[in-house]
Amino acid sequence: MIEIRTARLLLRPWRASDLAPWAAMNADPEVREHLGGPLTRAQSDDSVASFTADFAQRGYGWWAVEEQVTGDFIGFAGLDRVDEHLPFTGVEVGWRLARPAWGHGYATEAALATLTFAFESLALPEVLAITTVDNLRSQAVMRRIGMTRDPAGDFDDHSTADGTPTRNVLHRISDPRT
Repeated sequence: MIEIRTARLLLRPWRASDLAPWAAMNADPEVREHLGGPLTRAQSDDSVASFTADFAQRGYGWWAVEEQVTGDFIGFAGLDRVDEHLPFTGVEVGWRLARPAWGHGYATEAALATLTFAFESLALPEVLAITTVDNLRSQAVMRRIGMTRDPAGDFDDHSTADGTPTRNVLHRISDPRT
């Protein structure tokens, strides 16, 4: 699996030692506020198994993210295929960080490195990003990495646990080299 180094971060394969801090992140209601609520430890562990399998199959996916100086696991970033139930197709960039890592520019740094990988290594012509209309922090990261909102792609997600639709917004960025 490919590793990516930035000025402060290492995007790397998942390790067994990541499971506990990942589960703690996924149990945090603030971290999961726009993602359907907290996950159980089993759900969290299953997600890492899925990330690892997807990466092995496709050559891209979700990396674990650590601070280079401390070696601390702080979250994840990477690429994934857009869910099949959505009204568009493509590959999306995403990130999720533990609360102590918020506000340091890590999401922007990891997302920019991921976009570079998407365009230079995978030769993707475009990358998407999706979040809830209320997730202003993620939308700010999307703007900082050069993405533009596509209001025509906004949609209601009906796959929530309680069936209540959630309004989502779509952002796009094309390969700047083309």
